Amino acid sequence: MAAAAGPHGGAAAEARFISSAKGKGLFATRNIRKGETVFVERPVVSSQFLWNALYNYRACDHCLRALETAEENAQRLLGRSSLVLPHPEQCSIRKDLHQQCPRCQVTYCSAECRQAALEQYHQVLCLGPSRDDPTHPLNKLQEAWRNMHYPPETSSIMLMARMVATIKQAKDKEWWIKVFSQFCNKTANEEEEIVHKLLGDKFKGQLELLRLLFTEALYDEYLSRWFTPEGFRSLFALVGTNGQGIGTSSLSQWVHACDALDLPMLQREELDAFIDQLYKDIEKESGEFLNCEGSGLYVLQSCCNHSCIPNAETSFPENNFLLHLTALEDIEAGEEICISYLDCCQRERSRHSRNKILRENYLFTCSCPKCLAQADDADVTSDEEEEGEGETDDAELEDEMTDV
Repeated sequence: MAAAAGPHGGAAAEARFISSAKGKGLFATRNIRKGETVFVERPVVSSQFLWNALYNYRACDHCLRALETAEENAQRLLGRSSLVLPHPEQCSIRKDLHQQCPRCQVTYCSAECRQAALEQYHQVLCLGPSRDDPTHPLNKLQEAWRNMHYPPETSSIMLMARMVATIKQAKDKEWWIKVFSQFCNKTANEEEEIVHKLLGDKFKGQLELLRLLFTEALYDEYLSRWFTPEGFRSLFALVGTNGQGIGTSSLSQWVHACDALDLPMLQREELDAFIDQLYKDIEKESGEFLNCEGSGLYVLQSCCNHSCIPNAETSFPENNFLLHLTALEDIEAGEEICISYLDCCQRERSRHSRNKILRENYLFTCSCPKCLAQADDADVTSDEEEEGEGETDDAELEDEMTDV
């Protein structure tokens, strides 16, 4: 039974087993007030999405902190190098602290992150002088993944690679295996559905190709089961089921800091108008892909079940992989803490539409109070919803997962 302490001390929540059908849930151990941070959690492992990194969304290779200044971030998203942001002092990026691996040149936001990566997994995964060698087994694995899993991304093969590398480097390998075994497991049929969702109709052949490349790059006798067809499918499904999207943005951090400035009314109006227009221009140029994005495995967050009327939400306000769970309303001791796997717009759709999205993406039917209250509603969608029914937009789901 895992417990989470809030930022003011004292365990605010704990994971409990509910049933074999529902698995675990997260429950308040004391009264929690609306707006209170229930806990802040560090992932056991995380990784930036591969296409996101390829398209120069520069992030710390360990904690995913955005490495560009807010101005550089806005210039790249706009495609306009002449842009100058007001109030540059509100940008929190410290380039003087950035460090690179001396062997492979991947970049970290700090010496602490470089050391943490080296101690946990980077000794195994460091490409050294082979970083740009397309024949290196790890590069072949990443290229194969990119050719199977296009944006909007929802997972990364490198999350699995870091799991293996973590155990290979660990002195206490069994401890890490127990950590990873805490995450939700699925039946064989459910695993196939998850793989199908991530890789598409040719998933069986693609999964086998990934397994062979994964084995060539990372095989370890101690973890031999993970490299069998069944074990690799289970590992793949574990990441697909439990991976929490992470989003970071130096521009978003700058905007939040500007919002907090105490300015005269005219200056406030001018700054707000500038920021509004900036986001409109960025949307025209870069669409919805604004953040450095990746995913991570969080032991406590993975215990949070879904509700269409959630009482908590996740976010990444520190511009790195630290997940904050915040209460959306007062939560009483003993009450289950639920988040939503759907975005705001999807939550307003009919029960039938909500559950169609949940079944397709998460393999369950919701029985939250809102869904139970609408149980007698017809199992059809409105004409307006019918038009968008075929567009269970992964990007929308990802936006909800990676709120910064």
